[in-house]
Amino acid sequence: MAAAALLVLAACGSAPPVDADGQALEPLTIVTASGRHAFMVEIADDEPERERGLMYREPLPADRGMLFQWPGEPAREQGFWMRNTPSSLDILYLSPDGRIVSIAPHATPMSESTIPSNGPANGVLELRAGRAQEIGARAGDRIEHPYFKQ
Repeated sequence: MAAAALLVLAACGSAPPVDADGQALEPLTIVTASGRHAFMVEIADDEPERERGLMYREPLPADRGMLFQWPGEPAREQGFWMRNTPSSLDILYLSPDGRIVSIAPHATPMSESTIPSNGPANGVLELRAGRAQEIGARAGDRIEHPYFKQ
């Protein structure tokens, strides 16, 4: 009986962390002049997840985000919008090596206007509006996550 309980506990320990809605989360760090800033992010790495993004969702907690990925695709100009997204977000466009290409702060909720990356990107990080400024994030700062080639 005790061995079975230990196996269950070991199996639970290997599962990825999840948020209150059951979304799997992964650690991500943003390195800025003010230091290292830890976040837990959802991953959107296929077309349905990228299309849905953070639509219809409550505002993100300060330590959460969503990382959009295009595995196997080259960096290119990206454009995001805020359709059906009820809370403002900071949108960080990211290069293949995890550097911030550009930041669109305080994107307008529910807007269908395209927000361009202004440079090639193959990753996008969405954070609660204002977080990029709070941590001092700027173009050229580094994101640490296994998706990016360091």
